[in-house]
Amino acid sequence: MAMARTAVAIALLACLEWAQHVDAHFVLTYPGWRGMTLIANETFPFGMQWSYPCGSLGISTNRTYWPTTGGAVALQPGWFRGGSSTLIYVNLGLGEVPNNHSLNMAKFHVDGPPGDNPYPGTACLPHVPLPAGVAPKSGDKATIQVVELHNHGAGSYNCVDIIFTDDASLLPPVNETNCFNSTSLVVDGAEIVADHAAPAFCARQSTEDGGGTSSGNRSTLFSSTTAGAPATTSTQPSGAGGADRGVAARAAAVVWGGVAYFAV
Repeated sequence: MAMARTAVAIALLACLEWAQHVDAHFVLTYPGWRGMTLIANETFPFGMQWSYPCGSLGISTNRTYWPTTGGAVALQPGWFRGGSSTLIYVNLGLGEVPNNHSLNMAKFHVDGPPGDNPYPGTACLPHVPLPAGVAPKSGDKATIQVVELHNHGAGSYNCVDIIFTDDASLLPPVNETNCFNSTSLVVDGAEIVADHAAPAFCARQSTEDGGGTSSGNRSTLFSSTTAGAPATTSTQPSGAGGADRGVAARAAAVVWGGVAYFAV
């Protein structure tokens, strides 16, 4: 028993040693990911996620349902050092085994706390629209690729393999527990519109103490429409903004993919 404990301790120390050399890995929390890529070893001395296109993992048979009209994407960007200021790309590759992931669906910027240390916090886009001209049918397969560009210019990669569906009962729920923007982060890349321009549906903002890997203070962005529903307003994202701070001010609505998420 003592020898077994010693072996485990040595293994943990080895992992910690490798982790000191890993830069800016992140975790996809919604709709999921192919698998654990927070690994650094002799094969991946700088971490698995530096490997294009999907963090060293191949196509998964464990696919997640995602709306045919687009849906939520959430991530935790600050698991290791080097991610205090990151540019996030959300891309799409069509088919069971995509030839590439060149269809961009969203691009946004996340600023964490000052410094180069790891930090907790979640960033979420409640509705990422599909690229223009892409109209999948229920049952079509695809892969969502999320790329995080770091302070030093390198990128980390994660993917989630999906099946498009128009059956809401098959979709993983989107709610304030898995789709929120931590108030410790600045999420920039969604247009902030005036209070009077917000449509007649609302969002909730909650500030509460929490644990785990997410920040305690959270601002949520939720439309009263079903997650993944078509946009009901003609307003389009402009790429200007500071969504996290805008929501906290309660005087603006975050517009993403033509849907406004109004903080009340």
